[in-house]
Amino acid sequence: MTRIVPLAEARHLPFWRRPVTLLFVMAAAMPVAFATWSALLNNFTIEVAGFDGSDIGWLHTVREIPGFLAVGVIAIIIFVREQVLGLVSLALLGVATAVTAWFPSLGGILTITMLSSIGFHYYETVNQSLQLQWLDRARAPKVLGWLTAAASASTLVVYLIIVALWDTLGLTYNIVYLASGGVTAAVAIFALFAYPQFEAPNPQVKKMILRRRYWLYYALQFMAGARRQIFVVFAGFMMVERFGFAVHEVTALFLINLVANMVFAPMMGHAVARFGERRTLIFEYAGLALVFLAYGGIYMFGWGVVLAATLYVVDHILFALALALKTYFQKIADPGDIAPTAAVAFTINHIAAVFLPALLGYLWLVSPQMVFGLAAGMACVSLMLACLIPRHPEPGNETRFSVPLPRPAE
Repeated sequence: MTRIVPLAEARHLPFWRRPVTLLFVMAAAMPVAFATWSALLNNFTIEVAGFDGSDIGWLHTVREIPGFLAVGVIAIIIFVREQVLGLVSLALLGVATAVTAWFPSLGGILTITMLSSIGFHYYETVNQSLQLQWLDRARAPKVLGWLTAAASASTLVVYLIIVALWDTLGLTYNIVYLASGGVTAAVAIFALFAYPQFEAPNPQVKKMILRRRYWLYYALQFMAGARRQIFVVFAGFMMVERFGFAVHEVTALFLINLVANMVFAPMMGHAVARFGERRTLIFEYAGLALVFLAYGGIYMFGWGVVLAATLYVVDHILFALALALKTYFQKIADPGDIAPTAAVAFTINHIAAVFLPALLGYLWLVSPQMVFGLAAGMACVSLMLACLIPRHPEPGNETRFSVPLPRPAE
């Protein structure tokens, strides 16, 4: 029978079996499959499946459907513990990634992408919930920064292998996908049996909730999802389509991003802890607006590959500040709202993702600079919303318009 351990007693366990250690294990395992899939995707779809901008848009639309349906996590956790669901989803991501190269057609790639996406999005939904439940508010920004760094470090090892051995050993898409997906699946299965089930002190509401006082968090999540799609879908595609990047060159660019994340992500966590969520999110969104405008300038003014690669790295560094959105919600949320709101927020985050990649795929065929201009506009809207976050968010002080909750009578 699976052992259930309250969080308060977990400190008596060996260090490697504690909740925070499990968070680091999962953080390191997930990108091995997902980041490898992402790094090879553009080259695999263009070189093997013959995709154009419209096809890649439809692929990412299909990929985001499970994210839109992440609210289904609420129904599942009625019967399955969050920790178990997270690890099973991680295993599904690994298995689906492992067999990606077996289906080199539009229909095959869309199908296997749907399966891997279910694993990824359900894992991410549960993982965010567990992070906010298992980490205390004082330590959360710094630990989240280190978790991001750990994910980058594990992926760095995989990418170094790809860069060093792709041409040397004549690696194929099938070999790399099988290896990376297999590692993720194996780690997930190990963690499923090696760790006890941790019990958070606050029982989670197991139904869908939409609270009016969380409206700013919902709005920021919606804009983040819409803006992220443009970067995820089209920034990497631009590097291959416009500048002819090969697999090892795309992976080398990812390596630079990983090293930058390893260095800057812990610093970002400390910045959130020191300057607060409002200031760091304002900085992030202002920076992203400038980056997207510069992306558009590459097409309008013919700027070169060095600038494009630099912007790609800066983009990744700024995205590390998104952990401030997590800690903002942690500060304003009722403790029992974390799991259902994580699922609802993931669905809200993916509303635009269901239609935006396919729609912008057609716009991309006409005017890539307009796609990036739209992303810059979205970043500006996010910037205005971030200005509404109070300096010290807490229940009853969720936005700068909030009316403080009345104190209970003594």
